[in-house]
This record gives sequence, structure tokens and C-alpha cells, in this order.
Amino acid sequence: MKAESEDAVAIGHVTARLTAAHPQLDTHLVRTSVRIAYEELRYARVRTYLPVLMERRAKDLLATDEQTQRRT
Repeated sequence: MKAESEDAVAIGHVTARLTAAHPQLDTHLVRTSVRIAYEELRYARVRTYLPVLMERRAKDLLATDEQTQRRT
């Protein structure tokens, strides 16, 4: 249970940082990217780096979404 609450806090912090860093992006898009990143990494053995890895993965997903939006 403790890991789940720590994960929820980490998700909130990563979402807040990315939303502040990318105010031009839709908040829902940022939240979705962070959630996808979390789902991909949630079973990592070393939990210490989960927030950093989650943020990097979410940034990658956001960059892909931005490129897709520019093409359309």
C-alpha cells in the first residue's frame, strides 16, 4: 500500500513539473503521458529512480505528440 501512495505522489509531482514546463500543452495530454509512462515502469525493481524515469518517458511521449500535432 505504501508504494502505491508514493507512486501517486510521484505521478502528481511529475505531472506538475511537466505542466509547468510545457504550458502550451493540454493538461489532459500531460496527465495521460505521465500515466502511460507510469504504467510502463510501475514494475521496475529499483523504485528509487521511478520518478526520474517516468518524467523522461513522459517527455518522450509529449515530444512525439507535439510532432504529430504539427503535421496535422
